[in-house]
Amino acid sequence: MTMFYEFIASSGWSSATPGHGLMVIVGLIMILLAIIRRYEPLLLVPMGFGVILGNIPMPGGEGHGVYNEGSVLYYIYFGVKEGIFPALIFLGIGAMTDFSAMFSAPRLVLLGAAAQIGIFVTMIGAMAIGFTPEESGAIAIIGGADGPTAIFLSSKLAPHLLPIIAIASYSYMALVPIIQPPIMRLLTTRKERLIRMQSPRVISQREKIIFPILAFLVATLIAPDSIVLVGMLFFGNLLKECGVTERLANTARTSMVDIVTILLGFSVGASTQADTFLSLGSFLIFVLGVFSFCIATAGGIIFAKFMNLITKEKINPLVGAAGVSAVPMAARVVQVEAHREDPKNFVLYHAIAPNVAGVIGSAIGAGILWSVLLGS
Repeated sequence: MTMFYEFIASSGWSSATPGHGLMVIVGLIMILLAIIRRYEPLLLVPMGFGVILGNIPMPGGEGHGVYNEGSVLYYIYFGVKEGIFPALIFLGIGAMTDFSAMFSAPRLVLLGAAAQIGIFVTMIGAMAIGFTPEESGAIAIIGGADGPTAIFLSSKLAPHLLPIIAIASYSYMALVPIIQPPIMRLLTTRKERLIRMQSPRVISQREKIIFPILAFLVATLIAPDSIVLVGMLFFGNLLKECGVTERLANTARTSMVDIVTILLGFSVGASTQADTFLSLGSFLIFVLGVFSFCIATAGGIIFAKFMNLITKEKINPLVGAAGVSAVPMAARVVQVEAHREDPKNFVLYHAIAPNVAGVIGSAIGAGILWSVLLGS
């Protein structure tokens, strides 16, 4: 019996708390949403299982988790907290992204820029309720709906909030089809949703090669601290468009990005431990995150309506909602909403322009926040 009692004392059951159970349920919900509803399964399945793993109680505080130096998970999580995985994901995104839509309709880039207003409005709100400027900047970037950017910036500005911000950011990315449509319908009329946009011009191969180099120079001169994310994004795109590095581009957008996504999602999930995750601060971050995301969506739509007042060639305001960085989910949601009103209206290609511009915009925004807040 003594041996039996010692076994029980050394098991996870002896240290389990209601918080651990609640976090396991959260992990299970994430997995079910991915499997049943198909919400970003490539992210939510690894992350959900990571949440379950990270909340297995360890007697005596010892264990093999992401915070236990020397453990395997500690070294995997190193790629998250040092910003390595987000940069590699941006390389893969660049290698799979076609910037032709943005380049053929430069004015739609402004919609991607307008959507970033959610970041700066939320930062002010976070500071107003007591978060530090660094914490507020890390929280506000959730509104860009770009998980890698949110992880990268929070690892620099507020490492202690990284797990919460990462979970919030990826959760809202997965919930784009639920969060955005009500805002899109509220801010537009049926007449506006029926607007058909002109076909964009065809982009030459030479322009596709020049664009990533030129765009990199412009973006990094505006925000030098964005050089890591923007540099990897446009380097990946150059591999794709130059026509002589197809093997490298194919590896970056398939095998490499898949491996990094698995490691990032799993280790981020494993970092969400009950004793730190279940708090009022975490709740406020989730609320501020959804507020930021909603403001970003509204900002793109409202700016599109404003552009229609001063330009002859009209823009379907729904396209402005794609200014958030959830690529290509936000663009697909725009197409679904336009198709709901007019089955023959195809705006997907147009929506891709502010969508990819939003990726660049959120990376530049992160660079600006990093520079200003750490330099202040």
